[in-house]
Amino acid sequence: MIRLLLGLTFLSFLACSEKSGECPSVFFGGEIVNPTSEYVVLYRNDTYIDSVKLDEGNRFAFNLQGIEEGLYHFDHNPELQYLYLHEGDSILIRLNTVEFDESLVFSGKGSEVNNFMLEMFLAYEQEEPLVYSYYGLEPEIFNKKLDSLRRLKVHQLEELASDYQISERGLKLAKASIDYNNYIYREKYPFKHKWKTGEDVIHDLSDSFYSYRRNIDLNNKDLTYFRPYFDFMKIHFGNLSYMSCMKSCGTDEGPVSELLHFNKHKLKLVDSLVKETELRDILFRNIAMDYLLKERGATNMECQIFIDKFRSLSSNEKHKDEITHLYRGIQNLQPKNDVPDLFVTDVSNSKVSLKELSNQKKAVFYFWSASQKRHFKNITRHIATLQEKYPEYTFVGINVRTGFERWAKMVEENQLDKGNQYHADDFEEIQTAMIIDNLNKCVIVDDNQIVDAFASVYSSFKY
Repeated sequence: MIRLLLGLTFLSFLACSEKSGECPSVFFGGEIVNPTSEYVVLYRNDTYIDSVKLDEGNRFAFNLQGIEEGLYHFDHNPELQYLYLHEGDSILIRLNTVEFDESLVFSGKGSEVNNFMLEMFLAYEQEEPLVYSYYGLEPEIFNKKLDSLRRLKVHQLEELASDYQISERGLKLAKASIDYNNYIYREKYPFKHKWKTGEDVIHDLSDSFYSYRRNIDLNNKDLTYFRPYFDFMKIHFGNLSYMSCMKSCGTDEGPVSELLHFNKHKLKLVDSLVKETELRDILFRNIAMDYLLKERGATNMECQIFIDKFRSLSSNEKHKDEITHLYRGIQNLQPKNDVPDLFVTDVSNSKVSLKELSNQKKAVFYFWSASQKRHFKNITRHIATLQEKYPEYTFVGINVRTGFERWAKMVEENQLDKGNQYHADDFEEIQTAMIIDNLNKCVIVDDNQIVDAFASVYSSFKY
């Protein structure tokens, strides 16, 4: 099927090669097995480009003309994946939503960089447990281990570049997928090492440990929405803020740990070091969200001081509105407030309100998604243990970012209690109302009133 589609695509290019401007400069299409949505949507950064409906054979095709070379992503709700496009590309994919990333394969002209980035994404997921085992090592040994992992990937990229003609920008993105994931491990090391070894203070690191920082670009417009780069930037500025505060603001007992102080440090560092406007703004947004979610018990005055500072630095009005709504949402979820007036769907496709589910009883709302397979397996096992330990609570699972049919099938196949499993049809609505910032959170309620809206299924219940 892929060869046939690819052949037809090339023929279409040849047929109109003499009619300049009438033919698409980029083709992107393919087949999705077990689709979870009717559409495939294409984005450039956070900007919508186009959407295509699947045909009867679950195939789709984009014919794109005059697009800018660079990083895109395609969305097949609830999943998404990166896509690098260059003028003249003719890319086909085939994937099965049951194993979205693992089954995804790119073919055709322009597929090489995309397959490499996907391989690096999967390699990063697979090697995390190995790197975790390294955090107890001394700095020099840890760095050598990380250097070894990086060299293997660089060698793969060099072989790819020698076998195929890849644009300079494409090679830079592929290299970034290697480097910034590797740098994330190194930025985490001082804190992970302290935790794993039980040392009282952060390990004293030589300047050579951070020598990789000479290679980072804090103003890379092309990588602004590339997850490895942005995740690195978040951790990097947290690290810099902690270390600078430890030197300049600390006491004999250590750095100032008060969150308002620490996050104002982060805002100041981003303001001084990042000049690329869009990157600055999304970093400011991330810092603000992180502060409000962690300091949800702060006084209104403290929060307002921080929000005012954030608003003075950010140039993005949409982000400012988001932070305002987040703050209001957090206030709405304070203890003794009523459960949000939201509806979810049961396995018979009937609507049920959260208030109805928590009326005159203690309940714990927890969340899961089909795309997070490891999390689903772990939380299902953990909730079963909690149900035995705390029979006075009803544990209510709410599925997010999964198609209804797939969710219902997972409930059936995993023999979950259908009476306590529900589907959230509108993810944004429930995410905003319940402030779902991670899938380990849960909301504890009693007789329709909130007890703790920011609890954790792993740390809020004692064994």
